Amino acid sequence: MRSLRSAFTSLPRPCTVNSSTADNVAHLTIMMFHTVRRGSGKPLLLVHGIGGSWASWELVIDLLTEGGREVIAVDLPGHGQTPPLSGSVSIATLADAVTEFLKEEGLLGIDAVGSSMGARLVLELVRRGGVLGAVVSLDPGGFWKGWEIPVFYYSVAASVRLVRALQPVMPAITGNPVGRTALFAQFSTHPWSLPSDLALTEMRSFAASPSFDELLHNLAYGELQRGSPKGSVVAPLVIGWGEDDHVCLPRQAARVKSKFPDAQLYWFPSCGHFPQWDSPELAARLILAATSGNPLPQPERRYKPAASPRVKWAIATSLVIATIYFFRSQRH
Repeated sequence: MRSLRSAFTSLPRPCTVNSSTADNVAHLTIMMFHTVRRGSGKPLLLVHGIGGSWASWELVIDLLTEGGREVIAVDLPGHGQTPPLSGSVSIATLADAVTEFLKEEGLLGIDAVGSSMGARLVLELVRRGGVLGAVVSLDPGGFWKGWEIPVFYYSVAASVRLVRALQPVMPAITGNPVGRTALFAQFSTHPWSLPSDLALTEMRSFAASPSFDELLHNLAYGELQRGSPKGSVVAPLVIGWGEDDHVCLPRQAARVKSKFPDAQLYWFPSCGHFPQWDSPELAARLILAATSGNPLPQPERRYKPAASPRVKWAIATSLVIATIYFFRSQRH
């Protein structure tokens, strides 16, 4: 795998954003989107999740360019090298920002792939219509119910506080399999095998994002995602889900499908919250097939492999440690 420090075409892209504040007063914000463009062919937009950056897609970028696509990976506002929105930050205001960026770039109708929060974001753009072409939404966040909501919110809030506190020693932690397992057990089925440079970049990005806390609360407790009536989505729409996702539980896939009945549901066997990490080759094949209208790479069916004992142990241990740290930090 090419290092994250290798030379990519990184371009800041200006756009004017119609961003709405809490009292629905629109104002104009001049944004500079940081993007990484690579390859040639039909453009493909990659939208990362909360706290991430364009580098969250590192394991599949070369596979997608080899498949004949020009990849445009963005840093969303308040992530990576893109400054935050000047007003409130939510799925709605991020969707406004991405739409204006695509207009400025002449990219309306571009095929797109989103992950986690980014997967929820591309679904919102599908609902609005006229913004994207074919779409792949990987493990979209925002479809929790009941007890799932506080479990998601407090587990991730605790984890990110711990990640911020550990920044001085993060290179050492991400540089060994045990450390990566402790940090990423909630997100990956085999976190020990993640590349150390990817793990470090992700943890740096999580800690540095000025929009993380507001977006996390919005995802958990903000406006519910609206759907699109059957027959209203013309371009291909595929919702991919890791069967061992411990962030967005597999049961939530049916809720997404009910809101977007035109979508095709695709299960990634033995994958967690980020299929593009746990099975990059399969994720790339799915993306290339779905966005070109070709048959998907394997039958649509539901597997249920058991998570390995060490993954279960790592998830439980890391969540306990993060939760203890969270409540201790609340007292100070």
